Amino acid sequence: MEIRNIAIIAHVDHGKTTMVDRILHQVKLFRDNQEMQDLILDSTDLERERGITILSKNVSVRYKGTKINIIDTPGHSDFGGEVERVLNMANGVLLLVDAFEGPMPQTRFVLQKALELGLKPIVVINKVDKPNCNPEEVNNLVYELMFSLNATNEQLDFPTVYGSSKQGWMGADWKTPTHDVTYLLDTIIEYFDPPKDNPGTLQLQISSLDYSTFTGRIAVGKIHRGSVKMGDQVSVVQRNGLTNKSVIKELYLFEGLGKEKTKKEVKSGEIVAIMGLDNFDIGDTIADFEEPEALIPISVDEPTMSMLFTINNSPFFGKDGKYVTSRHVRDRLFKETEKNLALRVEETDSPDKLLVYGRGILHLSILVETMRREGYELQLGQPKVVIKEIDGFKHEPVELLYVDVAEEFSGKVIEIVTRLKGDILNIEKKNDRINLEFKITTRGLIGLTTPILTVTEGEAVISHRFKGYEPWKGEIQSKRNGALIAMETGTAIAYSIDKLQDRGKFFIDPNEEIYAGQVIGESTRYEDIVVNVIKTKKLTNMRASGSDEKASIAPAIKFSLEEAMEYIGEDEYVEVTPKSIRLRKMLLSEHDRKRNKK
Repeated sequence: MEIRNIAIIAHVDHGKTTMVDRILHQVKLFRDNQEMQDLILDSTDLERERGITILSKNVSVRYKGTKINIIDTPGHSDFGGEVERVLNMANGVLLLVDAFEGPMPQTRFVLQKALELGLKPIVVINKVDKPNCNPEEVNNLVYELMFSLNATNEQLDFPTVYGSSKQGWMGADWKTPTHDVTYLLDTIIEYFDPPKDNPGTLQLQISSLDYSTFTGRIAVGKIHRGSVKMGDQVSVVQRNGLTNKSVIKELYLFEGLGKEKTKKEVKSGEIVAIMGLDNFDIGDTIADFEEPEALIPISVDEPTMSMLFTINNSPFFGKDGKYVTSRHVRDRLFKETEKNLALRVEETDSPDKLLVYGRGILHLSILVETMRREGYELQLGQPKVVIKEIDGFKHEPVELLYVDVAEEFSGKVIEIVTRLKGDILNIEKKNDRINLEFKITTRGLIGLTTPILTVTEGEAVISHRFKGYEPWKGEIQSKRNGALIAMETGTAIAYSIDKLQDRGKFFIDPNEEIYAGQVIGESTRYEDIVVNVIKTKKLTNMRASGSDEKASIAPAIKFSLEEAMEYIGEDEYVEVTPKSIRLRKMLLSEHDRKRNKK
């Protein structure tokens, strides 16, 4: 049976997971009466809520006697660690592009990795049913993009498939809809060559890990050379050159959405899952028992941002969460580094504080949100960028920022970005919208989304990707006002909040439990102000004309986890529990804060 291994590349929300759904339905993977939800591959709650793919997944379908292994990759550059290793399993890529939006920055990021590995692409222009879209122009833009990424002539000679995953069809021409996605599957089989048989001693690179509570860690990868079967004795060659001898206890192939155990010999080119190995990591090679030969280990982009993770020691600790001690938090973070390639955890001088390095705010916040849902309580410090010394000078990470905005707001956006030491690279007009391209330091990006969305009335589309390290740009002036800090622990009273509204905006609602030192609002000035919001109204027997006024309070500002992480200052923590996200000062007592300032 012939095999095709393909990875699907697309920008966030261009319809890649929906397209996989259509392929799965096309090959009759489910019974006709079987109830299936949409977006079958986005299996975790977080992925469904946000509509993004975070973890790459494998599915395999059979069509006309050929087995097609489909690998779904994340579209967001924060999960670059996922993307790079997954492309090592593929022989070709499907590049999926929205017929209206065209190729986007994140598409460029993943496509660049694929072209560097020498993979051939098929371009799928999706969502051609959108009004005002121009599929042919988008096809030309994709060609230009590949050309600018130094694609070879063979790569540039790509076939294009047009269609709409939502309506469930793919065809050669966007003007004439077909009835199903068979045209796409036929193109995959015709255009991509099957993996060549590569005889010799075994070589298999582990490109992702799975975890089962029953059998422990599972190694997943493509057989590069030779063959493998259950019960074989093998060597695991690690990144540092050490070799461990091991036995393959169980061997699985991917079938449909699950795995299937096999006792037969599996030849090169197929993707397998192996159980029962000891001491292995992503990038290691499973090789011949007697004469092991290692493949080149996978390189992954280095982290650009770090955050302090510490135990929750606020007055309200342990009320919501199951796991609150430093041992729980530490074990969970180190377990995460086993399968999350782009994550690094470092010890600090204090046993209850850990430094976690990641690819960006989104990457770290997905980890925190997952932990929070599992019942962990923890506190986070302000995100810091990773600074490198190059030739004796300080260098910091720089990103390319793309903002798509209505014409009348472009001036305000440029003003905000240039104030944060961003440089304008390109301004391009598209109908009544303007595409702005900037170069900005990662420091400047932290906390940038909220002000841009505020001045553009929520209409800006913002995306960014990592460019490289450049010399330190100097200090960036602080962009936020002081905090309103709670004076005492207790319940917030509507009467007090009403009377203090001229002092700033509040983050809390009446009747919410608060503690001394919690950040409960943003001041109108640059200094922090300590306020008492648990003061009730003094009642007397005397009637007065003003005593029955009702309190009218502006709605509280509520932060999402990412916004809270971007908002906090150097002397603040975000307290994260399964039920709430609070901001607080590191030193809760006003007395300690004053002493610390001196």
